[in-house]
Amino acid sequence: MSDKITLEIDGRTCEATPGEMIIAVADREGIAIPRFCYHPKLSIAANCRMCLVEAEQGGRPFPKPIPACATPVGDGMKVQTRSHKALEAQRGTMEFLLINHPLDCPICDQGGECELQDVSMGYGEDVSRFSERKRVVQDEDIGPLIATEMTRCIHCTRCVRFCAEVAGVRELGATGRGEDMRIGTFVAHAVSHELSGNIIDLCPVGALTSKPYRFAARAWELTDRDSISPHDGCGANLRLHVRRDEVMRVHPHANEDVNETWISDRDRFSYQGLNSDARLDQPMVKRDGTWQTINWESALKLAVEGLRAIDADGVGCLLAPTATLEEQYLLQKLMRGLGTGHIDSRLRQQDFRGDSSDPVRPWLGLPIVELERQQAVVLIGSDIRAEQPLLAHRIRKAALKGATVAAFNYYYLDLTFPSSQFIAPPGCLLVELAALAAALDLPGNGSVRELIGMAEPDDRHRELAEQLRAAGSDGGAVILLGALAGADPDYALIKTLAETIANGSGARLGYLPAANSTGAALAGALPHLGAGGKVLETPGLNVREMLATPRQAYVLWDLDPAADLIDPALGQQALSSAQLVIGCSAFRTPALEQVAHLLLPIGAFAETSGTFVNAGGLWQRFQGAVAPPGEARPGWKVLRVLGNLLELDGFGYNSARDVATELQALCGEIGFDNGPRSARPDFKLPAIGESLMRVGPVPIYASDNLVRHAPALQHTPLAEPLAVQLHPEQAEKLGFADGDSLSIRQGDATATASLSITDSVPPGCARIPAAVPGSETLGAQIGPLTLSKVRG
Repeated sequence: MSDKITLEIDGRTCEATPGEMIIAVADREGIAIPRFCYHPKLSIAANCRMCLVEAEQGGRPFPKPIPACATPVGDGMKVQTRSHKALEAQRGTMEFLLINHPLDCPICDQGGECELQDVSMGYGEDVSRFSERKRVVQDEDIGPLIATEMTRCIHCTRCVRFCAEVAGVRELGATGRGEDMRIGTFVAHAVSHELSGNIIDLCPVGALTSKPYRFAARAWELTDRDSISPHDGCGANLRLHVRRDEVMRVHPHANEDVNETWISDRDRFSYQGLNSDARLDQPMVKRDGTWQTINWESALKLAVEGLRAIDADGVGCLLAPTATLEEQYLLQKLMRGLGTGHIDSRLRQQDFRGDSSDPVRPWLGLPIVELERQQAVVLIGSDIRAEQPLLAHRIRKAALKGATVAAFNYYYLDLTFPSSQFIAPPGCLLVELAALAAALDLPGNGSVRELIGMAEPDDRHRELAEQLRAAGSDGGAVILLGALAGADPDYALIKTLAETIANGSGARLGYLPAANSTGAALAGALPHLGAGGKVLETPGLNVREMLATPRQAYVLWDLDPAADLIDPALGQQALSSAQLVIGCSAFRTPALEQVAHLLLPIGAFAETSGTFVNAGGLWQRFQGAVAPPGEARPGWKVLRVLGNLLELDGFGYNSARDVATELQALCGEIGFDNGPRSARPDFKLPAIGESLMRVGPVPIYASDNLVRHAPALQHTPLAEPLAVQLHPEQAEKLGFADGDSLSIRQGDATATASLSITDSVPPGCARIPAAVPGSETLGAQIGPLTLSKVRG
């Protein structure tokens, strides 16, 4: 029996699925029906009435025009979208929508790409019959990202539905009725969720526009360029809008397998950093403590002479995970050509005991689109909304379909979907994971067996174990390790426990990579892996070893020593002691200028060609949209020239595509795999619960250099200041009160911050963000600390 029906739209026979709406079938057939409130990703509101059509069913016409967006198709239905009756209804609707709309198209940022303008050209009149005074709506300030002109609002409610249904944060709503209806926040505050900028795209008029872009350019002046976001493991597809070699704004490029039609605010507004005053646009050398501008020839000569003058084992390379695949591959080729294997892109990791048995090609464990189809998702050490906003959206979709979502973390997460949260300070989180393993009746090996034996699962652990095993038996469960787990001093044990739980429940194991970290394993930008994921017999030093045992020379790639290292105090101390530090960067930062001796300007993501490999293992190529500023050059070109000047083999590339093609050949047809390549060694158990521990999450708008230099993002409520968060019991035990100024000490590293008392942090833990101003003098993101009250 066929599950399809046939209907006729404008005389064309169409096939449809029962329950589909007329407008969806018409769109698929290329038949245009005007609309304002309808959007395929949102629920049906049917409140603009612009899509009214004439229809009949079984030879009987409907008594009046019907909304195509809210009327399901029927077998044998006949629909007319351009009949006299339909057109009259659409024109009447258009007239009502325009009676209160201001005539300010010449100054409206939506001009030239406005749905109301476009539709009014076909369905509006040249003379208005409305002679009464038009309404005026007072604008609200809803934050630094979105500008409001609510007099233009036509009450389509797309923005309201997006916040409630997609973002999961009901920050906008409608009050009043009729022409007195108002869209706004229920209380006076900013719209601050991490996907808020999408309502700019959804708004069919100029009521909601980009505040940073306001009055900057006209739509017809812009040229589109496709690109890929460098900020997280999703690799959202972007459309950069360029005018006169400058990125003016960023919109999403639809890709259902990656980001659907959405992007995060971090993806949308970070372009501001491209035009920052802190951009490094000329090669510079430090002479007698003063920075001087030099030409490229002199700068490259100094770099080559400096690297040749130092024994290869004394050279280390640290690179940010935002580097393109080509840059990662050429950097490791350059370092290994010099004779050193000391290269690492895992800048926020401190436990590397698993390197000898870790998988060589770690990834998410499943395609991104599959996340929303899971029946059970377990998040371990991940503030998912801050780390991976669009993957959090996929998990939310799974949760709303009934999936079980559980989070094992160091503090309570503000999630937008139902979840079970198991919260414990570092060290004790191992016990929570072991309790889940015990509830699954898993034996474990070595220290893991000991942990499981110590655990005392409760009803919550047993319920989760049952749900995880049921979902795993159907292939619908996944366990994901996040950035906070990666920063834990016992990451190797966390991974082993996660693998034990995954194997025992039938779940898949996955990693939530930072930026292009999946690509780094393929490119060989790791001390124990060569290009293509080849395991090296003699691994180099990891980032922790390179900082604890300082090298004579360092090559730093697009990182800020004060914000991008797991232990910024240790990092700056090690870099300050080096004979030579070459900073290849798109930005000048105080910490980089303090430790570096030579600065080479490189292009940011929009200024270079390259490839990013997302968490789902998808290789995504992009071209440069604009030229780098001043004398800056694309990173892969700088590395190509350096390789040739150092007389190393294999640097004769003509394009970034040549580099990617070479690497792709080395990777071969072997896929991704999260299984350990050998048996896990036995890891020593930590001293659990004996010290007050710092947990230092990286706020969403402090994730990388480009984001940190985007002014609008830094003025949002999600841009955290340095502060100490303690549980009330912990604060009382230490004798602190809310608002106290506290001295933070991690070894010899110190800082001062105010105290905030909150139930979201468990006893035994202090939440102190990393990569924010003031945190550069602190130690490890996760590690023991002492707190004392600042007197006077």
